[in-house]
Amino acid sequence: MKTISSVVEGYIKKKPFLQSALAQGIINLTSLSRIVKPEIQDELGKEVRNGAIVMALKRLSDDLEFRATHKILKVLKNIGEITVRSSLTDFTFLVSDTILSQQAKLLEEVNTNQDVFYTSSRGVNEMNIVVSNSMDAVVEKLFQAERCTQKATNLSSITVKLPAENVSVPGIYYFIFQRLAWEGIVLYEVISTTNEFTILVNDDQVDVAFKTIKDLKTL
Repeated sequence: MKTISSVVEGYIKKKPFLQSALAQGIINLTSLSRIVKPEIQDELGKEVRNGAIVMALKRLSDDLEFRATHKILKVLKNIGEITVRSSLTDFTFLVSDTILSQQAKLLEEVNTNQDVFYTSSRGVNEMNIVVSNSMDAVVEKLFQAERCTQKATNLSSITVKLPAENVSVPGIYYFIFQRLAWEGIVLYEVISTTNEFTILVNDDQVDVAFKTIKDLKTL
């Protein structure tokens, strides 16, 4: 049997930004109840008082705040070093039978210069290679027989070290990326390992992105 509380919770969970704002207590519950009332009534098939919706929202916001405070925020407070690199280029190539051998040659070149930034990721149909722009000519030469579908320049990377418990707490990445979205940060690329992730953003957004991530430690 559907209840007001279950229907209200289902409605809020379908709207991530609203859910986060509710957890932070920055929404007027009475005003929100008036907005959601028509959909709640349609779902239940009966009239519902605003007060009942407000109570359901209050219980839900308390629960969301508890979960965010005692799980996600605990992990975020223990974020490790944050490393920024600039002057990067992102190449996208279609996967082929020869691309791995060319990547091996590129790694040999990278190993001769420890100051060069390099990372890559491979999907089913394409591979991304992110390098310092000083390596652009090397990449273009080694991969000249490969099909490059996109090349982006003037990028910066932010690499974040996460505590080991990040793998056991749901919502860590959602929480971080939501904050970046709120600040209007466009993520050009996201590359992750078990306890570390790297985002690529345009050079003109790297300062705001860095501050947004750093500020997570003080929430």
